[in-house]
Amino acid sequence: MDLAQKSVENVEYMIEKIKEKLKVLNFGAIKPSHFDEEMYEELKDIYDLVMKKDSFSPNEMQALAEELGNLRKNK
Repeated sequence: MDLAQKSVENVEYMIEKIKEKLKVLNFGAIKPSHFDEEMYEELKDIYDLVMKKDSFSPNEMQALAEELGNLRKNK
């Protein structure tokens, strides 16, 4: 998968992988359809950060959830 390319499929892939890695139950509220390609670079940055780390503190989890919330579409 080439995540350098902006696509709906890549957005879906990154969101699902972030949710898997963080293992957060309430991430059901964050769906790939909540994001669009306009926020692709920011989402990719979060994805890269999440994939690099093995574990997250509660504060980091909260910050990541808030940042993902900030990237959601305003529709």
